[in-house]
Amino acid sequence: MRPLWTFTAVAALTGLVGAGTAAAQDADAPRDITVVLANPSAINITPVWAAIGEGYFADEGLAVTIQAVNGSAAVLQAVAADQAEIGQPGAGPTINARANGLDVQFFYNLNPQSAFGVLVPADSGVASPEDLRGKVIGVGTADGAETAFARTIMTAAGMEEGEDYGFLVVGDGGLAVAGFTRGDIDAYAAATSDGAILNQRGLPTTNITPDEFRTYFGNGFVALAPFIAENPDVIEGFGRAVARGSTFAMDPANIDTVLQHTATGNPQEGEDPDFARALTEAIIARQTPPEGKQFGENDPAAWKAWHESLLASGDLAEPLPDLDAAYNNDFVEAWNADR
Repeated sequence: MRPLWTFTAVAALTGLVGAGTAAAQDADAPRDITVVLANPSAINITPVWAAIGEGYFADEGLAVTIQAVNGSAAVLQAVAADQAEIGQPGAGPTINARANGLDVQFFYNLNPQSAFGVLVPADSGVASPEDLRGKVIGVGTADGAETAFARTIMTAAGMEEGEDYGFLVVGDGGLAVAGFTRGDIDAYAAATSDGAILNQRGLPTTNITPDEFRTYFGNGFVALAPFIAENPDVIEGFGRAVARGSTFAMDPANIDTVLQHTATGNPQEGEDPDFARALTEAIIARQTPPEGKQFGENDPAAWKAWHESLLASGDLAEPLPDLDAAYNNDFVEAWNADR
């Protein structure tokens, strides 16, 4: 696993948190927590950077270090190896990790509305997944959440990978532009940020994701179940800070400050202010809980839909014996008590 970048959210701290275990500290010192992401975008985790910038983690006694790796599988590997206390993978890889014996729980749903879509060039003439028969779909990573999402869509359309269509790993965002330009790919399984990058780089796209798949939720925060059980104060404090960051980011009056916070996390994303603003607004919309839901809440029906889709596509060999154990809603009320 090779980190792409690292940022520590407390100025007085430098370096990385070794092996994900906090060093011995004074009683009043902040608790060091490493969070590992599936890609280096700061805007994708806008509430986290808002919480860092506004001091919400510090209010909870937490010093948060952000790391990025390549894809959800690498995130889960880092959590499994105790290189991070918290990770941000997709639901599909989380379910598969549990199927393989990793006792990991999705404790905070950061993206309750779908963060993924199957995109094609606007002038391609492709209008539905059925039109991709015999075509190649670009993906960021072979085992990422976006790949499982696209495979599920194609399976529902009656097609089998390797026979009716194929995947090609081309990388995230801007790298997909080259894939389209060279003719290597005909479609791209994209996160919200990827789609914005494609359009910003002069490749207008059309989202051909069927409506029934647009409610599949995106990446959220996980931790090993024993860590959650042994450190409820950390999980409660972390989630409360993220929920406060979401509330802050959702207020249009704070957009300029929010953009400053995310630019601290990834300066490259802040180089084009208009693009950063448009992407941030799209991310905030995807991270706003649906009516009747609260910040961080996991929807059992949505988990069932993910589970069934993975079984149908062959990404999951057999049903989990206890799907409910894959997620945790124990802290939702505490996170939302003042909202």
